[in-house]
Amino acid sequence: MVRRVLLLAALAACGDNDTPEVCGAQNGVMCQRLSSWQLFDDIAAQTPAAGVMPYDINTPLFSDYATKQRFLVLPPGGVATWSDADAFELPAGSVLVKTFSYLHDRRDPSLGSTLLETRVLVKGDKGWHGAAYVYDDGGTDAHLQVAGTIRSESWIHDDGSTRTDDYVVPNANQCKNCHAEHDNVTSLLGPKARHMNKNGQLEAMVAAGQLAGAPDPMTWPKAPDAFDPASGTLEQRARAWLDINCGHCHNPRGAARTSGLFLDVAQTDPAVFGVCKPPVATGRGSGGLQFDIVPGSPDDSILVYRISSTDPEVRMPELGRNLVHAEGVALIREWITSMTGGCTGWTSGHGQPASQPARL
Repeated sequence: MVRRVLLLAALAACGDNDTPEVCGAQNGVMCQRLSSWQLFDDIAAQTPAAGVMPYDINTPLFSDYATKQRFLVLPPGGVATWSDADAFELPAGSVLVKTFSYLHDRRDPSLGSTLLETRVLVKGDKGWHGAAYVYDDGGTDAHLQVAGTIRSESWIHDDGSTRTDDYVVPNANQCKNCHAEHDNVTSLLGPKARHMNKNGQLEAMVAAGQLAGAPDPMTWPKAPDAFDPASGTLEQRARAWLDINCGHCHNPRGAARTSGLFLDVAQTDPAVFGVCKPPVATGRGSGGLQFDIVPGSPDDSILVYRISSTDPEVRMPELGRNLVHAEGVALIREWITSMTGGCTGWTSGHGQPASQPARL
């Protein structure tokens, strides 16, 4: 508790003297206003300032249908270091920026959007720390919200219906719940080779001297776009969705390692990523079902049950969403349906046993 209080106090330490000389990446202190970071030439339009690099990833983590814009800032002379699997190593003084917004009408992005928050992650000498900035009504600036908040928002969805959400802006300590990917150390989720390998982004970083240690481009990993059938097989796309949405916790060194269910893309053993795997602990989270994945039967699979739920005690991921990602659930259901075989000793909800081993 004492550590938490000290962290919150440090993040708010800038006070009224909100200037680049006092707060920012080089000083290790969170500014009170987003504008004080000088990240954007135009905050409302999200126009990055010089030295602020926009980037994108192949499949974004689902956040209640919010649209995201991502930016990377390296310190003067700073260089990112390549990794085949993990996040690129960034030097102290680096800043990761992610802005969340709701399009007014998802069918027509040209109609504009409502800015919700910008999350800022800063790399200090002792690692990463971050916080969220919540936008004012005009979207011309955002203010540090250490304690988090909830915003009631609405938009026109893809099908023309009006959707609503009590969008949750996380508090400063919740950042690490997702970003503590390995061994309770705050790290990065998106800036990885497989996620950023699109539209020549990595090639541009290498050419600009911003990314060192990259091997032959022909060997670079590339995650598919989970919702573009042309980018990969059904299994590859389903695994990519699980990797970005679940793999940061469900990996051998992640927060969910005791579950034995590893959903990061590095896992190749079907039994490890859930096929015919019984849960470690039963209860509401299992929905009374026997296995995480039952080949051919998504309705009997705990994985589908949990990603389809909005119950805080059942849903997965636990944080970052109130709504169900209908497209993601449909993808996982299609993938499980495509599997043949079954699980030894399994009985479906219809009383039909399946004793054949699973085949992918």
